[in-house]
Amino acid sequence: MAEDSDLEKTEQPSQRKLDQAKEKGQVARSRELSTFSVLLVGGGTLWFMGASLTQHMVKLLHDGLTISQDLVYKPELIIPHLYDLSLDMLIVFSPVLLMLLLAAFFSPLLMNGWLFSADALMPKFSRMNPISGIGRMFSAQSLVELTKAIGKAIVVGGIATWVIWHNRDDVLELATLSIITAIPQMGSLVGGSFMAIVGAMLIIVAIDVPFQLYDHNKKLMMTKEEVRKESKETEGDPMVKGRIRSMQREMARRRMMEAIPTADVVVTNPTHYSVALKYSDSGMRAPTVVAKGSHLIAQRIREIAAENNVPILEAPPLARALHKHTEIGESIPEALYTAVAEVLAYVYQLKRYQAQGGERPQQPAELPVPAELDPASGVTS
Repeated sequence: MAEDSDLEKTEQPSQRKLDQAKEKGQVARSRELSTFSVLLVGGGTLWFMGASLTQHMVKLLHDGLTISQDLVYKPELIIPHLYDLSLDMLIVFSPVLLMLLLAAFFSPLLMNGWLFSADALMPKFSRMNPISGIGRMFSAQSLVELTKAIGKAIVVGGIATWVIWHNRDDVLELATLSIITAIPQMGSLVGGSFMAIVGAMLIIVAIDVPFQLYDHNKKLMMTKEEVRKESKETEGDPMVKGRIRSMQREMARRRMMEAIPTADVVVTNPTHYSVALKYSDSGMRAPTVVAKGSHLIAQRIREIAAENNVPILEAPPLARALHKHTEIGESIPEALYTAVAEVLAYVYQLKRYQAQGGERPQQPAELPVPAELDPASGVTS
């Protein structure tokens, strides 16, 4: 059962898999969004340029239906005349064509941004397999596309029928108008009807875009085994990583032990914790922790300190506070300045006594350690 669950695609696609799919040109696409964008831009351009286009169309219609005396007696001029009319028409409609071209080019960027993939241009002969083609014809994707086509026909056809029926009187009235008046009137009717139908496509786009995003994400879903494999490829084998971390800890512990002989004092619990402190007037703002540890490591710190004549002071509350609230290489908290200062003062007096003799300094008994810094006090800050 566990093996079966590992083979089910239940995990969300990783960012790495999404990026790999994008490099291959596998992104969510909505043909409905592209169609809607092209129609919207085209309709908006026609609506915005309606007056200018109407005037030019009237002029082109007039020039096209007017036959001059030269054309009657010189048939060879007909071809140049038609060429000029065609060129004028192309110039008139060039802004509309340019806007349609731009809309067709940039509309796919609305969902995925700029994307160029050479893999998408490579021929795939597997697509020429007739058996695979028949399978695609009866696949769930084909059923979805058929449903979308039927829904689009119903929505767009319904809106178009309503628009035509609503403007039926205006359409019939065109037959009674002069051509000069009828062309602008017809342009207004066509433009309004076109925009209403395009607006109906907005409903289809609002459904299709989320579906395409969901479907694309579903196709890239991963199994638990794929997630584990990718994790190994990107981050390394967990066993190897664990071994590396173990080696890093060992190296850090070795460096810590090597720093103990340079310490000024080791504060102990006396058996549970050991913290080695160092202070120098030059370059140190406050005493610094050079080593710390508990249980076996604490015992090893005391042994190294004893071997190198580093003073060892039993101060349980201070040892617990330093072990809890400091890290190796960090300065001690300000709240412990006074307590550590007393310890260092005792250490300096002890070193002077060992070097010059005299009266042995008294070991500090009650150090001012705030109760909230001592884990054993039960007081929290």
